[in-house]
Amino acid sequence: MIVLFLVIAAVFVALHWYVWRRLVRDTTVRGSAPRRIGTVLIVVLPALTLLAVRDDLPGIPFRWEGIVDWPGFLWLAVFLYLVLALVVGEAVRPLLRRALAQRDAKRAEPAVAPPGTGSEPPVADDAPALLARRVFVSRVVGGSAAAVALGTVGYGTASLLRGPQIKRLTVPLAKLPRGAHGFRIAVVSDIHLSPLLGRDFAQHVVDTINSTQPDLIAVVGDLVDGSVEDLSTAVAPLAQLRARHGSYFVTGNHEYFHDARRWVGVVRDLGLHPLENARTELPGFDLAGVNDVRGESEGQGPDFARALGDRDPARASVLLAHQPVVIDEAVRYGVDLQLSGHTHGGQLWPGNLLFGLTNPTVAGLDRYGDTQLYVSRGAGAWGPPVRVGAPSDITVVELASRQA
Repeated sequence: MIVLFLVIAAVFVALHWYVWRRLVRDTTVRGSAPRRIGTVLIVVLPALTLLAVRDDLPGIPFRWEGIVDWPGFLWLAVFLYLVLALVVGEAVRPLLRRALAQRDAKRAEPAVAPPGTGSEPPVADDAPALLARRVFVSRVVGGSAAAVALGTVGYGTASLLRGPQIKRLTVPLAKLPRGAHGFRIAVVSDIHLSPLLGRDFAQHVVDTINSTQPDLIAVVGDLVDGSVEDLSTAVAPLAQLRARHGSYFVTGNHEYFHDARRWVGVVRDLGLHPLENARTELPGFDLAGVNDVRGESEGQGPDFARALGDRDPARASVLLAHQPVVIDEAVRYGVDLQLSGHTHGGQLWPGNLLFGLTNPTVAGLDRYGDTQLYVSRGAGAWGPPVRVGAPSDITVVELASRQA
């Protein structure tokens, strides 16, 4: 672990040096105010990022942590797209320099020696022109990279703060009886209430869910990023959730960072029904839920045998499980539909490519044997309050009977 930490730290520092070199050193004059300001920012912003990734800042009240978290996490997103844009700029840089050199050569008037003198014309020193071209190219590439990064993060932040969009999906289940045809489950995951996304965000999510008038609400983990003491007010709007057959909750990995047992109690007090490796019979199908795999470290991991082992296999079944990776167990126990989250759909492109290496499905509906898996992109965000290429969602899953 120490070696891994040192490698990650070295890469983090090296990439920041690269950004400083291309964005500050190559575009400014030594000793100038812009260079001093740029250098200070390239030190302070990553320092804020390192503070922000900590869940609790010693000596800082929770309500003030956002003062550090907002710039720290936003810089992390800006830094990602700065690096990507500057790397692309490396391919553009020599082409732009060559084009400028050719333009300057055409503009220059050829020097001609006076007739009969037999001497060659003096050769002008091209060093100042070459330096000027390099600075100009650096400013064009660096400025373009900064504009792309800031524009992308600005759009992604506004997209998240507008709140999740409603998606609708019809999923046929072979065992679902005609009487349960059209049963609607509002699926929400990864709300991630925190110093960045607080009570107002939770209220917006609740209002959006209630506007769909679902038959059942499924909160599929990662509700919070903080302790009960810090976020009890933020989660209070969940008491307003309304559905004909109630609201259900399963833990995500982040609940286990902040005393999952206490959070389960809070959720229960708010009127939701925690499914801790448990099952309930609803009209037409069984609804089951398992704890997140992170709970294994505390003896609270997923127990499929307890949740599904003694059920009637002739009945249709829907499983709530935070992480898609448990799909193999769901298949083994004959689950018809698994509803999950966890991946955020990648949250920040190209994160979807990385999440695809460790998750069977990053977002959307897939089939594994006789089991269908739906993965929500989630409503909130972890870390940077930004979404790029992975818009947040609340999904209304409508179950369809083949007998209807």
